[in-house]
This record gives sequence, C-alpha cells and structure tokens, in this order.
Amino acid sequence: MPQEFEGKVALVTGAGSGIGLATAKGFAEAGAAVVLADRDKEAALAAAEKLIVAGYKALGIECDVADEQQVAAMIERTVSSYGRLDAACNNAGIHVPLSETADAAGEDFDHLMSINLRGVWNCMKHELRAMLAQGSGAIVNVSSQSGIAGIAGLGAYTASKHGVLGITKSAALEYAAKGIRVNAVCPGSVLTPMVERALASHPESMNKVIADIPLGRLGRAEEIAAAVLWLCGPAASFVIGHALVVDGGYTIH
Repeated sequence: MPQEFEGKVALVTGAGSGIGLATAKGFAEAGAAVVLADRDKEAALAAAEKLIVAGYKALGIECDVADEQQVAAMIERTVSSYGRLDAACNNAGIHVPLSETADAAGEDFDHLMSINLRGVWNCMKHELRAMLAQGSGAIVNVSSQSGIAGIAGLGAYTASKHGVLGITKSAALEYAAKGIRVNAVCPGSVLTPMVERALASHPESMNKVIADIPLGRLGRAEEIAAAVLWLCGPAASFVIGHALVVDGGYTIH
C-alpha cells in the first residue's frame, strides 16, 4: 500500500510489539504519521524511535487503555501533535491463565475485561470524538478468532472478544452516516510474544491449535497488519461493522 495514507494520522494501541508494532510499521510505510501507544512506556518509545530513525513520522506514548483518563490524554496529545486522527487500531489486549469456568479467578476476569473490552470502549469513545470534529475517520478493533467461536479454557478471553464485536457493530451503525467507519479484525493464532509465552507454558495445547489450522502454521503479525490497513483504507470505503477473520482457516471447522 505505497503512500496510501500520505498526509494521514494513525494511532495504534498495544504497539510496543506483535500485531500492534507490525500495524504501526505498516501505517508508517504507507505514509501516515503514527502514534504508537503501549502501557510499556519503554517499548512504545523504542518502537517510535526506530521508525523516526528510518525516516518516518512517529510518536511513542505510554497509555494503559483500561484508564479512561490516560486514553483521553493520548487522543488529546495525538491531535495536538499532528492536528487530526484519521485511523485507529485498538489492538491492546491480554490473556489470563487457561482455566475452565468453574475454576477461573474473578480477579483475572475483571482484569482481562478492563483491558480487552473496556479498554476498546475507552479508546473508541475518545477516537470517535476526535473524528467527529473533522467529519471522517476509520477505526479497527482487534477481536480474535475467539470472538466468533467458543474455545475451552478461554472463557473470559472469549467473552471479551465477543464483546469487542458487539460494540464494533453498534458503533458502526451509529457513526456510518457521520463519515466514520468502524470494523474489526479477528486474528487467529499469530506468532507474537504473547503466543510465544503460551507455547512455552502450554506446549501441548498450543501444538494442538497449530495442528488444527488448515494452513498448518501460525500467522504472522504482518498478515494481520495488512488486513487492518485495508479496512482503514479507501479500498474498504463501503465496509462497516464487519469482522474480518484472518486465521488460516481455523474457524471454518
């Protein structure tokens, strides 16, 4: 997508590594000024600095998306730095330990929801306000293959990712006529630091997941980034409220 986002401003949360970092790089390479937000301040700053050294416009910001005040400040700084916000990818998310529902810890459920679902809601709320002021924009929320299928042992995570699709569809309906498109991407198992940790701690479960992927491999972060950029770009101008599944065929079963 050479220079497809020239003159545009993009924001990516959870941009310190994995899918978020790949998406931020993709926006930068396509011409956008990019804000990389992550609760890991050093990761956000380091990632932004690498893009700057490579000749791109980038800004690293520390932000815990579970904290609405931090999110509001992130959007305010984005607009004050670059004048607008054209595209946003709400990617920040976490896993909690595998557990069947009866054995799950309530504090794990609450913590996960505060980031994976409330965090997306926080970001959309303030991104939408910025985009309404200019009358245009595109938002992509990162759900999961767990957003369209039930996965044993991942009840809280699955619930959070189903929720992301719900608020995506509602917002898509609310803002389509106001010039703002809202969609979601549903990645399958992608080789990211989070999945690498899962492979290390639960190798048998993860190897079974990989064996069940029709393409026979994990996805790459860049493959998810490409889907996000397409949904944010002009080629997807007639697409709203859609959940784009990028999972190597895992959920076909």
